[in-house]
Amino acid sequence: MSTVDQLVARTLGITEDRLTADLAYQSVREWDSLGHVTLMVALEQEYGVEVDDDLLLELRTLGALRAFADGLSDPTATAATAPAGSTPTAGSAAPGTRTASGAPDAPPPGSTVHRGLEGVTFDHSAVTLIDGAEGTLEYRGYSIHDLAEHASFEEVAHLLVHGHLPDAAALEVFTKQLRAARALPAPVQDLVRSLAHAHPMEALRTCVSALGAFGARRAAGADESYAEAREAGIELIARIPMIVAAHHAFRSGREPLWPREDAGHAEAFLTVLLGEEPTPAAVRVIDKGFVVHADHGSNASAFTARVAIGCRADMTAALTAAIAAFSGSVHGGAAERVIGLVDEVGAPENAEAHVAALHGRGEPVMGFGHRVYRTEDPRVRHLRASVVELSEERGDRSGLDILDAVAAAMRPRQRHGVAANVDLYAGLSYRLLGLPDDLAVALFVVGRAPGWVAQALEQHANNVLIRPLLAYAGPRGLTYPQGAAR
Repeated sequence: MSTVDQLVARTLGITEDRLTADLAYQSVREWDSLGHVTLMVALEQEYGVEVDDDLLLELRTLGALRAFADGLSDPTATAATAPAGSTPTAGSAAPGTRTASGAPDAPPPGSTVHRGLEGVTFDHSAVTLIDGAEGTLEYRGYSIHDLAEHASFEEVAHLLVHGHLPDAAALEVFTKQLRAARALPAPVQDLVRSLAHAHPMEALRTCVSALGAFGARRAAGADESYAEAREAGIELIARIPMIVAAHHAFRSGREPLWPREDAGHAEAFLTVLLGEEPTPAAVRVIDKGFVVHADHGSNASAFTARVAIGCRADMTAALTAAIAAFSGSVHGGAAERVIGLVDEVGAPENAEAHVAALHGRGEPVMGFGHRVYRTEDPRVRHLRASVVELSEERGDRSGLDILDAVAAAMRPRQRHGVAANVDLYAGLSYRLLGLPDDLAVALFVVGRAPGWVAQALEQHANNVLIRPLLAYAGPRGLTYPQGAAR
């Protein structure tokens, strides 16, 4: 049996010299949420124990793991550290806090460091309810299951932006607003064309930022009003898909085929993207995908948009910032990496061995695990249904069968909160539509735009500058060198 230090180093894929006393969950990149679950599974296998939810929360520092292992070998041993979730008090060691000499020091009395702001509630919201334990997702009180099965994207966008489902008259007005706002300013079209060589997310971020130069003119120094922000948000919901689609057309060597004036949101997007009228099945799949992606509470990109609005930046700046955050590999960027799982596994019968190999190397299985959900992501069933529809239409279930086999191989880890997430089937649905894998993240953004707008508007309505603190951990009292000493 290896020591717990060796187990931690091997499972997280770090060298043993990094096993310092302040090593803890989220203190290093490798010990993230998926790394923590993988570590708990390794602990169970190594010591023949079962890690329940209470232990999962307690064993979040190297000290707690060492004490736990000591207790297994000597039941009379006293825990060397307090549970990882306990609040530091004056005189106790705080992970990552150092004096000038490098010795551990306490944070200011009564303060606690929440790395990544985990578990911190920073405001009230009426936009989206997420219950991670139950696997519940609601937009303004409506279940994602009802909305995915019965609502159009336009209805959901109205719900998020205006706060209520539209009646027939309100939906017509809102739909006309979206259609009227689709056209990109000529300079922005030229910019999209000039970025044909770029990754879709790079082009999207740059071109959305450029849209800010063509918005409503305000007096110098004047802040954007709530009404102006909402109108700008609706324009962005309409124009973001046109940027993504036009960019794909240009890089494919063709001019964009602009949609009919009466085309719905999903149909208009696919027309420009594909350069032809889309099939009804393709429109249904994309529309449902947009609905399930429309919002997800205070995720990193939505929080970024709120921070920008908190600074009184305008709506275009806020969504540009959100797109930049979303492009990161551990946020929206993960969607592009998941589709590679189909190619890596190759066939359903390889799934179990592939999962075991990844876990053996301490690597995550893409498409599984979520920062919030402790059970299956409620959006998964709807995206899988879309993949089933497209697979049957095209007479090819190979990709679906592979992902289903991987999901079955991962099932034992579901009790630790590592279940299928929204990315697992999304990329495959786009591949079945004949789209390149690098469009997966940009398509996610098209769906998420109404949620970002809704989050930004809610921040705008009761605004406050978001300004968290950092617990300083560097040297103090250094003397500036003079003369030759420099």
